[in-house]
Amino acid sequence: MITPAYVRLMAQYNAEMNRRLYAAASRLTEAQRGEDGGAFWHSIHGTLAHLFWGDSMWMSRFDGWQRPAISIGESHTVIADFNALRSAREAADARIEDWAGRVTEAWLAGDLVWYSGAAKQEKRHGRAGLVVHFFNHQTHHRGQAHALITRAGEATGDTDLMLIVPLP
Repeated sequence: MITPAYVRLMAQYNAEMNRRLYAAASRLTEAQRGEDGGAFWHSIHGTLAHLFWGDSMWMSRFDGWQRPAISIGESHTVIADFNALRSAREAADARIEDWAGRVTEAWLAGDLVWYSGAAKQEKRHGRAGLVVHFFNHQTHHRGQAHALITRAGEATGDTDLMLIVPLP
């Protein structure tokens, strides 16, 4: 389904897009970042916080990170201070890129078994498909944050993969 090279490419794209989103969001006021814009996680800050929470949850399964202490329903509140969230995001992206550099074909070919709090049951899926979900989840919620940021009057610059990171 995917290769280690795909994982590294998506980790690079993820980190760069997060830099762009956070830079644009930092030019907004705290009130603008906290305004309920009708997105699933309500606000720019809530969406970015949920995305950080989700990445941390998946990386706890993929690479042994500490599991977030709060549930998915509270994920939009995981870090209330924007600057602290931005710092945590930058550190997480560096760790994701490090993990991506260590992913092997053999690891991708295996299964992952975990308890899903969202589904309230034990799940088992192939790691390759779960890594695709991991990156797709990032893209999905970054798109929501991008729309909210754009509506608030800020710009992130290009968002297309082939314009952001070198393709093989």
